[in-house]
Amino acid sequence: MRIGLLGTGPWAQAAHAPALSGHRDLDFVGVWGRRPEAARELADPYGVRAYDDVDALLADVDAVAVALPPHVQAGLAARAARAGCHLLLDKPLAPTVAQGRAVVEAAEEAKVASVVFLTTRFQPEPEAWIAEQASLGGWFTGRAQWLGAVFTADGNPFAASPWRREMGALWDVGPHALSVLLPVLGDARRVSAAAYGPGDTVHLVLDHVSGASSTLTLSLTAPPAAAGATVELRGASGVTLLPEASEGAVPALTRAADALLTAAGTGTPHPCDAAFALRITDLLATAEALLRGGAR
Repeated sequence: MRIGLLGTGPWAQAAHAPALSGHRDLDFVGVWGRRPEAARELADPYGVRAYDDVDALLADVDAVAVALPPHVQAGLAARAARAGCHLLLDKPLAPTVAQGRAVVEAAEEAKVASVVFLTTRFQPEPEAWIAEQASLGGWFTGRAQWLGAVFTADGNPFAASPWRREMGALWDVGPHALSVLLPVLGDARRVSAAAYGPGDTVHLVLDHVSGASSTLTLSLTAPPAAAGATVELRGASGVTLLPEASEGAVPALTRAADALLTAAGTGTPHPCDAAFALRITDLLATAEALLRGGAR
C-alpha cells in the first residue's frame, strides 16, 4: 500500500515518519506540510518526496497518515477520503461533531477504511487487558486518571502546540481515556457531570449503558512528578488496573497501520475507526458544553 504523510510536527517526526518508513507492507511515498520547508526537512532523511500540493500527494497514494491539529485534520481527512485514500488518523478526530461526521460520511461514501491512532488501543498489554475485562462484564465503576505534564515539564515538544493550549486536556488526553473505558463499560448514555480542576484539569462523570458509572480526571498541567495514566475497574470480578505498556509510540503506530491494511483488505471496520472516534468527539463536545455552562 502506498501511503503519504500529512503533517510535519513533533508527532509526525517522532512517530509517523519512522513507523511508515519502517513498515514492511507500506511504501512511504512522501510528505505534505503546511510549511513546504518543514515538509522537505522531514522528507529528506527518508528519501521521499516533499509535496507542495496536497492533492498531488493524494493522487499518488492509496492511503494517508495524518499528524495535524484536529481542525486541519478534519477537512483534509474528508478530502483524502473523497480522493479514494484510506485514512490513518490522529485523535481527536475533529473539534466539532459536525466536522467529525463529515469525515465519517466521506469515508463511508468512498468506501475507504479508517483507523484512528488511539495509542493505548494498539499496545499489546493494554489491548489484551481491555479485551479480557470486556469479556468478563459485571463492572460497577471505572476510574481513569490521564495526567500529563505537557505545560509544566521543561522541554516538552508539545508545549508549543496552539490547539492543545486552546482545547486543553479534555480534547487531547480525553480520547485516550474514553478509548479504554467505552469498550469495557459500554457506550455512555450521558455525561452526568463535568467540572474544572486546577490548570486545564477537568473531571467528568459518565453513566454507561451497562449500568456502570465512570469518572475521568484529565490534565496537561499536572506536576511532572504526578504525571501518568491509571485506569481502575471495580466490579463482580474484583479490582483490576490497566497494565503499563512495554512499547512506545512507533511500534503502536506500526500496529495501527497493520489494522488499516487489514480493514482495507477485508472491508471489515476496525473498532477504532472514524465512527468510534466520532462517538468520542460527541462525548467530548457534550462535556465541553457542560463545562462552559458551569462556574469555574
